[in-house]
Amino acid sequence: MLNNLKSFEKGLSFKEAEENMERFGINEIEIEKRKKPLSIFLDQFKDILVLILAVSTALSFLLGEFLDAIVIFFLIILNGTLGFIQEYKAERALESLKNYISYKAKVIRDGKLEVIEAKYVTVGDIVVIEEGDRIPADGVLVEGYSLKVDESILTGESTAMDKDVHSENRLYMGTYVVKGKGLMKVTSIGLNTKMGQIAKVLGETQETKTPLQVRLNQLGKILAVICIAICSVIVILGIIREQNIYDMFMIGISLAVAAIPEGLPAVVTITLAIGVQRMAKKNALVRKLSSVETLGCVNVICSDKTGTLTENKMTVKRIETVDMSIEVEGTGYDLKGRILLNGRIVKNQLLDYIMMCAVNCNNAELEKIRNDLKTSGDPTEIALLVLAKKYKEYIKREEKVAEIPFDSNKRYMGVTVKYGDSSILFVKGAYESLIGRCKFYMCQDGTIKELTSYEKRIIAKKNELMCSAALRVLLMCMKFNSQDVDDMIFLGLVGMIDPPKRGVKLAISKVRKAGVKTVMITGDHKLTAFAIARELGIAESFEEVVTGEELEKDEKFIEKNIDNISVFARVDPLCKLKIVRLLKRKENIVAMTGDGVNDAPAVKEADIGIAMGISGSDVTKEAASMVLLDDNYVTIVHAIEEGRIIYDNIKKFVKYLLACNIGEVLIMFFTSILNLPIALLPMQILWVNLVTDGLPAAALSLSKGDEDVMKRKPRPKKESLFAGGLMQEIVLRGLSIGIFATLSFYLPLFKGYDIKTARTVAFATLVISQLIFAFECSTNKRNILSMLFGNIYLLIAVITSFVLFLLVIYIPQLGIVFEVSSLKSLEWGIIIICSLFPSLLHNIFAKNI
Repeated sequence: MLNNLKSFEKGLSFKEAEENMERFGINEIEIEKRKKPLSIFLDQFKDILVLILAVSTALSFLLGEFLDAIVIFFLIILNGTLGFIQEYKAERALESLKNYISYKAKVIRDGKLEVIEAKYVTVGDIVVIEEGDRIPADGVLVEGYSLKVDESILTGESTAMDKDVHSENRLYMGTYVVKGKGLMKVTSIGLNTKMGQIAKVLGETQETKTPLQVRLNQLGKILAVICIAICSVIVILGIIREQNIYDMFMIGISLAVAAIPEGLPAVVTITLAIGVQRMAKKNALVRKLSSVETLGCVNVICSDKTGTLTENKMTVKRIETVDMSIEVEGTGYDLKGRILLNGRIVKNQLLDYIMMCAVNCNNAELEKIRNDLKTSGDPTEIALLVLAKKYKEYIKREEKVAEIPFDSNKRYMGVTVKYGDSSILFVKGAYESLIGRCKFYMCQDGTIKELTSYEKRIIAKKNELMCSAALRVLLMCMKFNSQDVDDMIFLGLVGMIDPPKRGVKLAISKVRKAGVKTVMITGDHKLTAFAIARELGIAESFEEVVTGEELEKDEKFIEKNIDNISVFARVDPLCKLKIVRLLKRKENIVAMTGDGVNDAPAVKEADIGIAMGISGSDVTKEAASMVLLDDNYVTIVHAIEEGRIIYDNIKKFVKYLLACNIGEVLIMFFTSILNLPIALLPMQILWVNLVTDGLPAAALSLSKGDEDVMKRKPRPKKESLFAGGLMQEIVLRGLSIGIFATLSFYLPLFKGYDIKTARTVAFATLVISQLIFAFECSTNKRNILSMLFGNIYLLIAVITSFVLFLLVIYIPQLGIVFEVSSLKSLEWGIIIICSLFPSLLHNIFAKNI
C-alpha cells in the first residue's frame, strides 16, 4: 500500500503513539453500562412471588415459626445464588464475545505500515483507508484516490460523498469507504468524535428479545394465570376444611413460586448466550441472539467461492500468449518454481512485460525477511508477485502516475507508471471485460502486431481450456503513452488455481443430508465455476450453472428455475441481492456470505447474513448476523449444527420444567380435591423446585445433541416450539407424575402410616420420577446407555440431586428441618413403582403421542 500512496509523512513514532494514548485515552465509545455482579444478584429477588414469599417468611419469624422461616429463607437465598451464577455466566459469555472480533485499522508508524486494533488509533496517526474500511476516528484527508465515503450512519443521506484533499476533506468515525483509497490524519478519537457526541445523547439502547423469548414470555403469563387459579383453589379448599390459614397461605405461595415458569425467557437467554459463546470458540461469532433460532431453519447456504470454499492462496500454474503455452511450477506462496516452455526455462521480452504488469498493476506487498515471506493484500495479486519473483529476483515497481481502481462492474483495474521519458498503462482483469478492448498483441520478441479474428479465436480457445481446468484466468494488457483503456496491446492470459479448503467437500455432503442446499457464488468464468463446483459436490451438470448476465437478462426464468441452480458465475455483488430475494420468494430460509462493501445489502437481506472475519469489510460485518472468524465454509456448517443443538436443548429443558411443574401442582390439587391431608410442605415444594428441577434443567441446556441432528430436514421458520406433539407430551407426562405422586401419598395413609411418612414417600416419588424424566428428556433415543451417558453434565446433576435428597432423608437433623422420616424397604417399593410408572406408560404409548 505504501508503494501506491505518496507517503510524505512517516506517521507517529511508536513512542509518540503511546504518549498520545496516555494523553487522549483509548479510541472507544463505551456508553453501555455493564451490569454489576451485585445488581445481577439482587435482580434474582425482584420477582413478585419471591418477594411475597420473603415477606411471608419474615411474618413466620415474627410469629415464632423460627425453623420454617430459617429454612425457607435459606432456600430463597440458595435459589437466588444459583440464578445469579447462571446469569452472571451468561453475562460474561456475551461480554467475552466482544473480544472475539475487533475492527482493524492500518496506520503508518515510524514509516512502516502496521495493522492494529482500531481502539489503539490515536490523535496524530496517519491511517491508510481503502474500499470496505470503516473509518476508525475523525480526521482530515491528506491524500486521496477516487475516494467515496458512505456517511449515512451520521447524516441519513444514502448517496456516498466524494472526498478530496482540498474541499471535502473531513472524515468521520463509523463511516465507510465505498470506493477508492487514501491517507487520513486523525484529529479526534472516542467520545470526542462526531459519532461519540451522538452516542452520548443516545445513551444505552435496550436489546430486543428474540421471537422465542417473546413466545415463552407469553406462555409463562398464561401458565401463571392457570397456576395461580389452581393454587387459589387448593388454598380455599384447605381453609374450607378448617386447616391453618397461615399454613395454607405459605403452601399456596410456595407452590406458585415452584410452579410458575416465570424464569423460562431468562433460561432461554442463558442457554443462547452460552451456546453462542461455544459457537464463537468454533470460529462462528453470532452477533444477534435471535439468529440462533433462525440457524436451525436454514435450507440454502449461498457461499462465496474464494476464501470460503477455497484456500484463497492463489498459485499461478499457466501463462498463455498468442504463440506460447507456459507452465509455472510451485505451490502456494513458495518462491521456488521454474517457468517452463516445452520443458525448458524461458525468458523473453513478452514475459518481461507480463511480469512488469504483474508487479505494477498490483497493490499487494511481498517481502522476504530471511527465510520468512511477509505478505499483505489480495491473494490474487500476491500470487502475481510470487510469479514475478520466480521469473526474476527483482522487478522494479515504477512510479505511479495514475490508477484506475478495480470496479466490480468493469471487472478490471489499471495503473499508469512512468517508464523513462514516457509512460505505460498496465491493465489486468476478466477476459470478457478486456478482450474487446485489445487491438494489438505482443510477440515473444516484443514486436507488436494487429490482433485479428484468427488470434482472437486462439486466445478464446486457450481461455476456455484454462477455465475448464478450474483455473481462474486474468487477462493482461498494456498501452504506451496513454491512459485510455481502448485499443490496448494483449500480453497474455495468466491462469491460477485456488485449492478447496480441507473438509469443505465433506461439510457440503453433511449439510445436503440435513436438507440444506449449497449455492456457490463466484466471479469466475462459467467453466471454471462448474469445474470447481463439480469437484466439491455442489453441482453435477453444467445446466446448474448460471451467469450474472443471464440473471440480468431473464430474471423471471431464473426465479422459476431457482431450485435447480447450484452455481452463479461471473456475478457482481449487486446480483447477490437479487439471488437472495429470488430464493426467499420461494419460501427458502437463506444464509448468504459476503466480504466486500457491496455485499452488505445482500448480507443484510438474507435470513442469516454471514460476513468474513478475516477478509470482510467492516460495513459487511456490521450488516451481518454472523461473522466467520476463519472465513471457512465448514464453520457455517458447524454453526447450523450448533444452532439446531441449542434449539433442541431449549426444547428439552422446557419440556422437563413444564412437565415437572405440572406434576407438582397436580399432586397438591388432587389431594385437595380428594379431601386428603396436605401432601407437601412449603419447604419440600421449594426444595424440589430448587434442586430436582434446577440442576437437571441447567444440565439439559448443555447437551451435545443427538447424532441425527444433521440428518433431519430444516425446521420451518414459523414452527411452534411445541410442534410435533411436544405440548401434548408435556401435559400427559405432568399428569402421570401428578397422579402417581398422589397415589404414593395415598397408599401409606391407606396402610395406616403416619402423615409424616406419607409425605416423605410422596416427596421421594416426586423427586425420583422427575430425575428419571430428566434422562428421557436428554435424547430422542430409547437407549438406556444414551440416556444415562449421553450428557455427562446431566448425569452429574442427577447424582448430585439424588445424593442431596438422600441426605435430607437420612441425616436426622435435616429430617427434622424438612419434616421427613427415614424410609424402609416397603416405602421404597412404593416409591420405585410409582416413580417408574410414568416412564413405563410414556414408553408404551410414545408412538401414539
